[in-house]
Amino acid sequence: MAKKRGVGIAAVWYSTGMSGGGDPSQVVVKMKPDGSVDVLIGSVDIGQGARTIVRQIAAQELGVPIERVNVTTVDSDTSPLDTGTFASRVTHQTGNATMLAAREARQVLFEVAGEQLGVAPDKLAAENDQIVVRDFPEQAIPIADVAGKATWVDRKIIAGRGAYGWPVAEVDPETGQGEPLHNMAYGATVAEVEVDTETGEVKVLKLVSAYDCGKAINPLLVEGQIDGGAAGGLGSALMEELHPYYPTLDNYPTGFFSYMIPTAKDLPELDAVIVEMGSRTGPYGAKGIGEMTANSQAPAIINAIHNAIGVWITDLPATSEKVLRALEGQPPRG
Repeated sequence: MAKKRGVGIAAVWYSTGMSGGGDPSQVVVKMKPDGSVDVLIGSVDIGQGARTIVRQIAAQELGVPIERVNVTTVDSDTSPLDTGTFASRVTHQTGNATMLAAREARQVLFEVAGEQLGVAPDKLAAENDQIVVRDFPEQAIPIADVAGKATWVDRKIIAGRGAYGWPVAEVDPETGQGEPLHNMAYGATVAEVEVDTETGEVKVLKLVSAYDCGKAINPLLVEGQIDGGAAGGLGSALMEELHPYYPTLDNYPTGFFSYMIPTAKDLPELDAVIVEMGSRTGPYGAKGIGEMTANSQAPAIINAIHNAIGVWITDLPATSEKVLRALEGQPPRG
């Protein structure tokens, strides 16, 4: 039995938001009389941590503890409009909308607190669950007191609205040129593999993936995205086969019992590297860090296979059969 090892690398660049623009997000932020905060969004959290990011942004802008922020997605009839949870767009688009909504609500807070503290609203800051005078931080009042006065005495609602999205890209009818992509991010993966030249089996030993997220608002969530993307990229490289005998439909998978995807048992050693090259448009410099994370593993693994055994696999996934056929100089499919 001959086992050979190889190393490969691949790089990727990826935009944030829907190609061509025209994908807005809307958010409403309102503060209750006790100083707690409700954030109404239309974005759906599918496990990537969108609600956590929105809570962090609202808490940061309003100066309240994150535990005091509740993020609510009601339904598509009554929630603020959101184009959708896709295109790595939620942190950037919904995050920006949350920031704008929170700042509008904060301005109402400042107006009420300014009367209580006897200073102009533009002299105030919100931090540590208080409204403070920036130049005289010892002059402060709890946010809950301000919210209570606004509600019960001034008859004001502390609320704000935010909307953000790329404009629809205009295309020059003469040249066909336009600006369909925004907020570019970059990434790369290094893969180490071991290939059995007798059986064709490919074993991925390690994946090191580095991705530019602009600003890691929540580093643990970013690492989770990178590791999850690595698992998905591994699946597309070695396992996931929709039409094994394309163009026929012979033996095509009919469910997850026959469509192979990686499980925790299949994963190699993973190393997630966070790179922060701040965006000029994202909240606190953040970029999209969703779909991109599953894009560079497959080419890195294929390059590593070539480095190990000197042949190219030109048809994914790189099954044992295809590796053996490549070693024998045959096409990937018989």
